Amino acid sequence: MYNAHFTLTASWPKNNRDTAITRAKKDKDLYYDLIIIGGGIAGLWLLNDLCQRGYNAILFEKNALGSDQTIASQGMIHGGVKYALSGALNKSSETIGDMPPLWEICLQGNGPVDLSKTKVLSDAFYLWSTQSLGSKLTSFFATKALRGRAEKVKGENRPEVFQHTDFKGNIYKLIDLVLDVPSLVANLAENYRSRIFKIDWREASLETDVRGLVSLKINNKHLCAQRFIFSAGEGNEQLLSQLGCSEPKMQRRPLQQVVVKHDYLQPIYAHCMGTKPFPRLTISSHKTKDDRAVWYLGGDLATENVNTPANQLIDRAKEELFELFPWVDFGNTEWKTIKFNRAEPKQKNLIKPDKAFADNATGVSNVVVCWPTKLTLAPSLAIEVNQLLNRDEVLPRHSDKEVTDALADIEFPDIAIPFWDRLF
Repeated sequence: MYNAHFTLTASWPKNNRDTAITRAKKDKDLYYDLIIIGGGIAGLWLLNDLCQRGYNAILFEKNALGSDQTIASQGMIHGGVKYALSGALNKSSETIGDMPPLWEICLQGNGPVDLSKTKVLSDAFYLWSTQSLGSKLTSFFATKALRGRAEKVKGENRPEVFQHTDFKGNIYKLIDLVLDVPSLVANLAENYRSRIFKIDWREASLETDVRGLVSLKINNKHLCAQRFIFSAGEGNEQLLSQLGCSEPKMQRRPLQQVVVKHDYLQPIYAHCMGTKPFPRLTISSHKTKDDRAVWYLGGDLATENVNTPANQLIDRAKEELFELFPWVDFGNTEWKTIKFNRAEPKQKNLIKPDKAFADNATGVSNVVVCWPTKLTLAPSLAIEVNQLLNRDEVLPRHSDKEVTDALADIEFPDIAIPFWDRLF
């Protein structure tokens, strides 16, 4: 359904188009429809989606694929309930609500992006309360806006950690997914491996001509494109600075999350509801390379302790876990923290954006800048980018295999190593 064979289109103005073609013939420049810079979830999803739509697209990554913000994700593909803990739907919860079904189609190999080789850690996420907040959780899911978005689970249908007789709270099953992020990155990369390349910015550079058209010089090659797409997360800021562009502006929302390695092997994927309209604690489970269990701790614990010294945050995390799970023997435990920034389009008062973002950069003619704002919204970002390309009449041309093969001497980047395998 995405087969397309087009000639060079009106999206490349005729005088620029003729100049580019003449120079390509004379100087052996390389021409592509789209050049993506940044190999996290945003760039990799876009490469898959755009190639499926017939674009001649390639991607460059300076580090490992999925490094930084992507590999730091807990892998949740959620339907927005955690953004509606006040009892009412909002823009964030509505925007994200359609994402899990779309991801599921892709995981089955039937969607616009093939994720059939991605490992699913859990087909559900859970929301639980302590006994003191049990009535609040029941009232929360009884609201008209949220009815039907979760189901209450009891007894043996609960995750094993909540089946203990000492657990006195309520627990609900959400229509969410949890993915193994390293396998997701590897799946997306393998789908279009021949179109992904490592870039060293000490030897490569972005150039802008007098018409405001950006090109890329790498390994003595000159690469031209209808559009460059910056999907480098926090790195977008530096890329725009190279070009002297001031818009769109970026914001950083930092996190400091706790990672605990232990001997309790039963997985948990759940939010603990507190007294605030955001999860008190979010837990996801992972395995280290030596096959031990890791719990990755987010929620208010992470967002409210950005500047807390690591040892003090670890002490708070211990208090939380031992209070919430007094019946669990974690065995031999090791504790670490990790800090990272969520890079996003700048918002008033640095609030969290409620949707994926894509827009043209100011000051140049052929650069799109984008942020998915979170893993779940990668498909939504692709929709935003495609709408922008269609609006500007940037249509595909037939893929030129010789042009792609001309980059065969550039190496393929590594896949990012999960940070818990680097911390411990």
